[in-house]
Amino acid sequence: MSAQAGGGGVRTVRAGRRTVEVHRPDKVLFPAAEAAKEYTKADVVAYYRSVAAFMLPHLRGRPLMLERHPDGIDGPRFMQKNTPEHYPPWIRRAEVAKEDGTVRHTVCDDTATLVHLADQACLTLHRWLSRADRVDRPDLLVFDLDPADDTRFAAVREAARWLGELLQELRLPSGLMTTGSRGLHVVVPLDGGHGFDEVRAFARDVAELLAAEHPDRLTTAARKKDRGDRLYLDVQRNAYAQTAVAPYAVRALPGAPVAVPITWEQLDDPGLGPRRWTVADAVEQARSRPWSALSGRGRSLDPARRRLDALNGS
Repeated sequence: MSAQAGGGGVRTVRAGRRTVEVHRPDKVLFPAAEAAKEYTKADVVAYYRSVAAFMLPHLRGRPLMLERHPDGIDGPRFMQKNTPEHYPPWIRRAEVAKEDGTVRHTVCDDTATLVHLADQACLTLHRWLSRADRVDRPDLLVFDLDPADDTRFAAVREAARWLGELLQELRLPSGLMTTGSRGLHVVVPLDGGHGFDEVRAFARDVAELLAAEHPDRLTTAARKKDRGDRLYLDVQRNAYAQTAVAPYAVRALPGAPVAVPITWEQLDDPGLGPRRWTVADAVEQARSRPWSALSGRGRSLDPARRRLDALNGS
């Protein structure tokens, strides 16, 4: 990051073929707290620049919801869907339908856009499960393994193993990701051949089969009062205009934890937790390419649906 002549609180960053301004780079977005380190806007920009090559394939072409914290994580939060007029013209927009009109979402296709969003104190990028050119056809399916509280990560590991085994039985490749918050996401790449209703119904049936096999440990109950201490298998993200935290996105929590893809083998690492990686070391994990086995075209749900129905006896 280099100083801009006469810029005072503005510096410039080279991002691919563009030069992007970063305003108030020394502003603290993550204050130091107990064992958590302090991170400035410059630190967040540097992180997103360093991880861009690994993160962008998970963002390109997808409408985004942007979680902004202009005054840092202790200040107000803004969930931004519509792209402001003042954003640079080279940032891609995707106009998608909503109930009473349209929304012009930001799409992050390059490093320069990622840096500009970091300059806007967009800490976390939440992505659609479909792409802007086929918004009604998801090419991702997400299971959110949500524990009853922050102390129950052992239950998350357990549920992830059971879910991974079931998806293997259904012959659906899947990837595992820490959320940077409380739990894990299990992500299944799809071929985009089905609408959201079919995908969500399939995910719900998978979750209900698993919960029926482990009724004292797992639940699909949407109401918290109905869950007790059981882990919630959440499939509600699999719907039009819903989003999931993007791989390698920073979370607005002390210490700047990051949502990070991991291998299934890393599930056995005793040091694993939902906030295991931060902006300080997430790039090292990214370089190991934990989802390399998922490369290639996503799967159709048709064969998996037939196998699932057979397991359910229908």
